[in-house]
Amino acid sequence: MEARRIFRGSTLLFLGLGAGLLLAAQLNFSSLAQSAAASAQSMEEYRIEDSVINVASSTGKAVVSITVEHVSKLAGRPGVRKFSFNSPDNQSPFAENDNFSRFFDDFLGELPEREYKQVGVGSGVIIDPQGYILTNQHVVDEADKLTVVLPDGREFKAEVKGQDPRSDLAIIKINAKNLPVAILGDSDNLKIGQWVVAIGNPFGTAMDNPEPTVTTGVISALHRALGKTLGRGRDYSDLIQTDAAINPGNSGGPLVNLKGEVVGINVAIFSTSGGYQGIGFAVPSNTAKRIVSRLIEGKNIEYGWMGVTVQDLSEDLAGYFGLSDKNGVLVSGVLKEGPAQKAGVKKGDIIKQFDSKAINSVKDLLTLVNKTEVGRKVKVTCLREKKEMVFEVAISSRPQDKDLSQQFGGEAQDQIQPGVWRGLTVADLDSREAHKFNIRESEGVVVVDVKSNSPADGAGLIPGDVILEMNRQKVKDAEEFAKLAQGVKGDCLIVTARGFLVIKEASEKQ
Repeated sequence: MEARRIFRGSTLLFLGLGAGLLLAAQLNFSSLAQSAAASAQSMEEYRIEDSVINVASSTGKAVVSITVEHVSKLAGRPGVRKFSFNSPDNQSPFAENDNFSRFFDDFLGELPEREYKQVGVGSGVIIDPQGYILTNQHVVDEADKLTVVLPDGREFKAEVKGQDPRSDLAIIKINAKNLPVAILGDSDNLKIGQWVVAIGNPFGTAMDNPEPTVTTGVISALHRALGKTLGRGRDYSDLIQTDAAINPGNSGGPLVNLKGEVVGINVAIFSTSGGYQGIGFAVPSNTAKRIVSRLIEGKNIEYGWMGVTVQDLSEDLAGYFGLSDKNGVLVSGVLKEGPAQKAGVKKGDIIKQFDSKAINSVKDLLTLVNKTEVGRKVKVTCLREKKEMVFEVAISSRPQDKDLSQQFGGEAQDQIQPGVWRGLTVADLDSREAHKFNIRESEGVVVVDVKSNSPADGAGLIPGDVILEMNRQKVKDAEEFAKLAQGVKGDCLIVTARGFLVIKEASEKQ
C-alpha cells in the first residue's frame, strides 16, 4: 500500500512538473513569437526607410529646379486723355474736364511703355545625360527665360525643345554633359497601396537650397480623371493619385517607386487652400515614354481621332435602347466629313468594341483612340436598333480643341414658346429668353425653364440646353417641338447638344 502511495505521488509530481514546463515553454514561445513579429515589423520599417534614403540620394540627383520668367509689355500712355475711367455707360466722366486733364499731365506726364515680369517655379527630372529634362508643359508655357538649377548648385539657361499641351508634358534642354539621369519605369504595373516618393522644389525652396525635397506616400488610386474644368482643357483623364505631399512648385518633378524608377510626373493637386491636402496627381510615366522621343526632336504630338462625341450609358438610356447592361458608349454627335461619318457611323449608334477590344465606358474609348496610330484603319463594332454593325474607321489626327468647337458648333438662329411639357419650357433660338445662354446651334429649341422634381428635371435637363431631336425626329423650332410633344407616349428619347437623355412618362400631368 505504501509503495502504491509513493508511486501515485511521484506520478502526480512528474505530471505537475511536466505541465509547468509545458506552460512555461508556451509562454516563452508566445513571447518569442511576439518579439519576432515586432522584429519583422521593425525590419520592414528599416527596409522602407533605407529605400527612401536610396531614392533620395540616387534619383534625387537628377531632379532640378526650374525658374520661369515671362515678360508682358504694357503700352505707354501719352497723358491723362488716354487714361480710362470707366463709368457704367463706358464713358469717362473726366473726358471733357480740361482742368483735371492738365492736373495729371503736369504731375504725371507721359507714361512710357513698361515691362511687367512674372516669375514662376517648377521642377523637372533629367532623363538623358546630354541635358534633356522632362517637366510639365504648363511649367514652361509662354516662358521668355528658363533657368535650371541642379542639386549641386550649378545654374544653366534652358530652352524648350518640345511641348505637348494635351498631355501637359515638355522637354527642355541645358548645355551640360555627363549628368545624372533618372530611369522611366513602367506605370502600368503600379498597384494601389504601393509606396512612392515625390521629389521636387515646392514653393521655390531651391532658391535657398538647391537640393530637392522628398516626401513619401502611397498610390491612392489609378486612372483618375480631373475633367475639363479642373484640367483647363488638358487631357487629365488617366492620372495617378497619391497622398505623398505635393505642393505648388512640385509640378514637373518625378513620382518615384522604391526602386528609384520614375513612375509619374507630378502635375496637380486638389486643394481648397492652395496647399497640400493629401490628394495629388501625376501623369503616368508610360504616357511620357510614348512621346518623349518626339518631344526631344521638337515634333508635334499626334493623337488618334474619330470625329465623334460620345457619352456613357445611364440606366434609363440602356433601358430605352433595350440593352441588358450599361456597357458601351452612345454616339451623341458625328462631325461632318469626319472619319466616323465617312465610315458610316451615325448619331445614336452604341459603340461596343474598338479594334476588337470591349468598350465599357467613354474613358475606355478615348484611351484606345488616343493611342491609335494616325492613318490606321480600325474596326468599330456598333449596335444600331439592336443590330450589330461593323465599320472600318480610318483614324485621323486630332484637331485643336478650338477647331473642334467650331466644327461641332454653329451660329445661333431660330425659336418660339409652347407651354410646359413634363416640366419643360422651351423657346426659339432667336427669342429674347435664349440670348442669355450664348447658344451657337442653328436648329433646335433652347430650354428656358425646368420645373423642380419633374420628369425633365429627373432626366438631367437644365436651362440653356438645346434640344435637337425627340424620339429620333428633328426639332427645328419651338412650334414643331410642341407638335411632337403632343404625340409622345411613354418614355421620350431627347437628343441635346451635349448628349442623349430619356424623359420618363409623367406620373401625373405636368
